[in-house]
Amino acid sequence: MSVCLQKRPLFRKLAMTSLQWIETTSLICWRFAIVVVSIYLMGSSLVSADDLPNIVLILADDLGYGDVSCYNEKSRISTANIDELAHSGMRFTDAHSPATVCTPTRYSLMTGQMAFRIPRGGTVFTGIGGPSLIEPDRLTLPELLRDKGYSTAAVGKWHIGMTFYDNNGVAVRDNGVEAIKNVDFSRRIDGGPLDNGFDSFFGTACCPTTDWLYAFIDGDHIPTPPVQRIDKARLPKHPYANDCRAGQIAPDFSMEDVDLIFLKKSQQFLENHVRTKPGKPFFLYHAAQAVHLPSFPAEQFQGKSNAGPHGDFIYELDWIVGELLGTLEKLGVADDTLIIFTSDNGPETTSVIHMRADHDHDGARPWRGVKRDQWEGGHRVPFIVRWPGKVKPNSECQQLTSLTDVMATIAAITEFELPEDAAEDSFNMLPAYLGKADAPIRPFILQQAFGGARYLAIRSGQWKYLDHVGSGGNNYDKSLELQPFALPETAPSATGQLFDLDNDPGETTNLFFEHPEIVQKLKIQLDETKASGRSR
Repeated sequence: MSVCLQKRPLFRKLAMTSLQWIETTSLICWRFAIVVVSIYLMGSSLVSADDLPNIVLILADDLGYGDVSCYNEKSRISTANIDELAHSGMRFTDAHSPATVCTPTRYSLMTGQMAFRIPRGGTVFTGIGGPSLIEPDRLTLPELLRDKGYSTAAVGKWHIGMTFYDNNGVAVRDNGVEAIKNVDFSRRIDGGPLDNGFDSFFGTACCPTTDWLYAFIDGDHIPTPPVQRIDKARLPKHPYANDCRAGQIAPDFSMEDVDLIFLKKSQQFLENHVRTKPGKPFFLYHAAQAVHLPSFPAEQFQGKSNAGPHGDFIYELDWIVGELLGTLEKLGVADDTLIIFTSDNGPETTSVIHMRADHDHDGARPWRGVKRDQWEGGHRVPFIVRWPGKVKPNSECQQLTSLTDVMATIAAITEFELPEDAAEDSFNMLPAYLGKADAPIRPFILQQAFGGARYLAIRSGQWKYLDHVGSGGNNYDKSLELQPFALPETAPSATGQLFDLDNDPGETTNLFFEHPEIVQKLKIQLDETKASGRSR
């Protein structure tokens, strides 16, 4: 039976002692090796060259596991279109963003490499932040697909770094209003999507309605520069509105219509491609602004969710997903298109705190932690795959997977042979998509918290080891808003944290001292993969 159809994890050993676990897992390592080798040998035969699908990758922003009603039966917001996507495809229940914040996750999604392995891999860009984290010789997902004959388009938030120049052609490396005023917007912007495998791009450098620069980039230029200071006094006032830096704004930039503009651009790409290149496959990367704070839903969605401005923003995101699916149907390419829907990390602290209090909605449910935290709520995310005729409808998969795996999986689908110096942390999940994985594909998974390389974790089977104390991100001792959600530390003198997710999915009890042999094993495994530069 496929792991994706099982109701219980394959490696659940409730009665097993820690020593038995180590002995058993040492034997299982051989099985893992056989399975992984078999998967890579059989990968090219699972999909024929004639079956190359179009690919649409939809990345939500700060959408929590509990924000989607097909993942949370107690959700206060209906996500009917996302639920329908899951009903017609496969819903992963153990999928994770590589990092607990946006920039490193987006780097890892585009490269298949954990961001902590590179200089500045813990950076989170704002405004005109740069340069790009992606080195010029680094293979990216869109480059892989373009090499296989795909047209590639990116729409939305980039947030992996770009380089803007002043009037003298000198790179502007500062941030804030004065830095933006120094930019010569007639000059080309370097290091963006067009330099990393995309044929076209329309979007923003960083978080569209948060980060200093409120202007749209078309290709490698900003056609309408930001010429005035944003007037925050004219913005909506509510608990979900206070994440907007007082930067420079372009006259054509509407804070409430950003996602509708992104939708229109994605639809235009799809329509133009099908009309002008009907026999050529396409890759659309749609990186939404929703539901990153501030929650400024468009006028037509305000009050629609009965769950406040943030609920309306989630409702708008769901509507956009439905519109993209409808466009594929209208163009007659839906049955030939692989769709992946996911999020870059867990839900933001402010949205979780206020949605719990104001609307009895928990965007992190059922997990502990939120965005920035190393606990599950910070990185366990919705992950849905639909591929008509290939992925079984209304199926569920419990395979452990990371967003880094998208690259190796798509390489397998397109029969692209990954070089050794690419996608070092990406595993081929195609057998899981197709229901042909009889054992776990990943022997372990790595996680990176807000603090970067100093705050790493490793998960293997039921065991999760955090190589640090605390959340790795939010400070629950100093934040008055977060203090009510802090849990007592059950091993205050421990230098790390060990949790048994099978028996303690809420990560309430640190077993660091109860199972020192498991701590040692996972610590060695983590150190080895750090030193080797790869986990694949």
